Amino acid sequence: MKKEYLVKEDGVRLDKYISQIDNEISRMMIQKLIENNKVYVNNKIEKASYKVKINDKIEMEIEEPKEAKLKPEKLPLNVIYEDTDIIIINKEKGMVVHPGNGNPDGTLANAIMERCKDSLSGIGGEIRPGIVHRIDKDTSGIIIVAKNDKSHIDISNQIKEHKTTKTYIALVRGIVKENEASIDMPIGRSKKDRKKMAVDKDGKKAVTHFKVLKRYSDCTLLEIVIETGRTHQIRVHLSEIGYPIIGDYTYSNGKNRFNIEGQMLHAYKIKFIHPTTKKEVEFVADLPKYFKEIIEKLDSEGK
Repeated sequence: MKKEYLVKEDGVRLDKYISQIDNEISRMMIQKLIENNKVYVNNKIEKASYKVKINDKIEMEIEEPKEAKLKPEKLPLNVIYEDTDIIIINKEKGMVVHPGNGNPDGTLANAIMERCKDSLSGIGGEIRPGIVHRIDKDTSGIIIVAKNDKSHIDISNQIKEHKTTKTYIALVRGIVKENEASIDMPIGRSKKDRKKMAVDKDGKKAVTHFKVLKRYSDCTLLEIVIETGRTHQIRVHLSEIGYPIIGDYTYSNGKNRFNIEGQMLHAYKIKFIHPTTKKEVEFVADLPKYFKEIIEKLDSEGK
């Protein structure tokens, strides 16, 4: 599919100009097309930083969606909400979001394919489940799935522009002294272990806000709001300040008196603007049963 535009404004970056006049395609995808030499200005390949001029002719080649390679699977899904544009899922701990090395099936993506069939966004040049954002395998909670490209782009842009509010609940090791605090530390790929992330002065800006919900004898229950969405952000930040999430084998030793495997981190609430109604919506995902039981046990210990 080919798209053409006639420039009517001077001095704007090429990628920004296209995203301004065409709301059917994300800026990230535009940049990818430019990198792959799929965008021409006056029949010449230009960089994303090229400043457009009035009467420039822009042509863009977009691949038609390809048949998904994902295998639809009938798996249990905890659906919080669904309409013609979005589905809100409360993901179970232990479920991988997208197939990858060692996880070819049994993922949230496989389950979404089975549930929605052809009714999913096709962002990125291929039909694939429109999962707008990810959470780690052992993090439970809210995931937004887009059922069409318009919704996917709209919500992706809201996330990119920090217009969404994501709230998490975590149980961490140790007694957090501050009632409320913010962590502003850049995060990048660990130089010691490429499978891990780490606080790194050369990394990307990462901001995490937290407040104490309850202190126990040897651990603290936190409510966390993230301003940015870096990989493993909450886990890295809390570990860095000395309060690793209980059960997190990657950023702590994982040992805990509850014998829990995998971090006790739950994506509890999300707030954003609905892509069609343009009204603010908020969805809450109940804590997993095991998480509730541990809190009840801790509460009973303090009586």
